[in-house]
Amino acid sequence: MELGMRTILRRMGLIAFAVIPMILLAETASAVTIRDGNAVKSGFVTTPDGVKIHYVESGHTKVGMRGAVANPAPGDAIVTKGDASLEPSHRFPSILFVPGWTMPGWIWEKQVDYFSDDWRVVAMDPRSQGDSSKNATDFTPAARARDIKALIDHLKLAPVIIVGWSMGVTDIASYVNQFGTRSVAGIVFVDGLAGYDQVPSWIQGFVESLKTDRQKQAADFVRGMFRKPQSEEYLAKLTKASLDTPTNAAIESFTGLWAADNRPALAKINKPTLMIVTRNSFLPNYEKMQKAIPGARMEIFEGDGHALFVDDSDRFNGVLEDFIFDLD
Repeated sequence: MELGMRTILRRMGLIAFAVIPMILLAETASAVTIRDGNAVKSGFVTTPDGVKIHYVESGHTKVGMRGAVANPAPGDAIVTKGDASLEPSHRFPSILFVPGWTMPGWIWEKQVDYFSDDWRVVAMDPRSQGDSSKNATDFTPAARARDIKALIDHLKLAPVIIVGWSMGVTDIASYVNQFGTRSVAGIVFVDGLAGYDQVPSWIQGFVESLKTDRQKQAADFVRGMFRKPQSEEYLAKLTKASLDTPTNAAIESFTGLWAADNRPALAKINKPTLMIVTRNSFLPNYEKMQKAIPGARMEIFEGDGHALFVDDSDRFNGVLEDFIFDLD
């Protein structure tokens, strides 16, 4: 990765910068692998209703001592010499990636690889998806939001930037509705909505396809998420991961997504918010959603599929990185 702490120094205009990594241990962390020089751990967090949420984690929390030049020195400076001052320590945010319907956390692998050089990064498998346990009975956005909270609390991710894609957008809106933004440093909504005015006519047929030919439905759904070429091996692996979600869970979470309306929670968001979306028929809804969130900004991707962070990972990572650098 070309960008790193040097970029932080340039963008924040710092004169001196000391970083202290803080390794935080997680419950039942296991399966440590090394990828691009960073250790990737996996583990589980058990929710209050007994569901084991699987996650992968890489990087580590950093605390920095920020230097500045000022005369007089800032009032909260703790060390001064002439015009230079050393400000109180600053804890960098972690990043939590939440995937969409039936998708595994590893679909964010290009983001985990990229951002773990400089941040602590976690990607989760929502309940009954990926390697999370299949014993859940509640598949509403509210239940998945509580899983997000359990992960943030247990792994001590706060302050955290929550990045949610597709169904993950609704889950994050429900999280804000239930728990507020105290633990949140920023929110990124990726190609999804917090609620809908009406259920599209194609929904019933989609649900029927889940019941009658799940294999074909999954293969078509996965292939339809991309507009850029993906290898057949990758598509087959992602299709298999989608099929790991039991059919009853897939149906209930899908219908629950369309039934829920968490748009009233958008006005409660008081942290920096970025929407990264594709140009599609939902664009007017995205624009309404942006207006409902104080200070939110939106980036529109042209020519990419629903999984835009895979189709154009370089641009997506750059947009997300700029957003992170702009956080206070």
